[in-house]
Amino acid sequence: MEDQAMIELWKSYDKKLEENLVLNRKNTEDITKMKVQSFIASMKPIKIFTILVGLIWVGLVGTVVANLYIHAFEEVSKFFLFSATIQLLLTAAGIWIYLYQLIVIHQVDVSEPVLATQEKIARLKSSTLWMTRLLLLQLPVWTTFYLNENMFKNGNIWMYLVQFLVTGSFTYLAIWLFLNIKFENRDKKWFRMIFDGNEWNPVMKSMELLGEIEDLKNEKT
Repeated sequence: MEDQAMIELWKSYDKKLEENLVLNRKNTEDITKMKVQSFIASMKPIKIFTILVGLIWVGLVGTVVANLYIHAFEEVSKFFLFSATIQLLLTAAGIWIYLYQLIVIHQVDVSEPVLATQEKIARLKSSTLWMTRLLLLQLPVWTTFYLNENMFKNGNIWMYLVQFLVTGSFTYLAIWLFLNIKFENRDKKWFRMIFDGNEWNPVMKSMELLGEIEDLKNEKT
């Protein structure tokens, strides 16, 4: 009888221990999901601010550029006009990506299955990489917008050489970054310098936390 009582007591203890483990895992999972939601929500203010500033910039500069095309195309420097056009188009593309990201952020619901949340985080990661690639393609036009025909007519070999080196260097850098900004390079120093901030860190932290949830689920099995 005593042996049977001890067995029953042990089974009861074992059952309570298992229930506590399940409860602790559930609590840990819920807390982790809340952290993910907080990280993703923290990205909203900077994106909204950037969209507003970008819209104002594109609106003002776009109006000026459009007027130059219509009323002063023959008189205005083509270097300025085409450089400004490229810059505006790339900025507009960046704004569209920010709007897309805001929609994705709004759709993130940590009560959904982890896989669904991971898919949305992956979209934020991918679109952030693409946005940065596109915006960095602006680098060369910041070295050409001030040029005009008189500078080339009255310039000297040193002016031509310096301008060629500066524009060539910025063009090479823009193309190199466009080709090399990839997720697999995330641990490299130059990558971390570009992406260290509220545009990237919440995405990475969310991915890590969701990975921890997956590990917890794997432990159950």
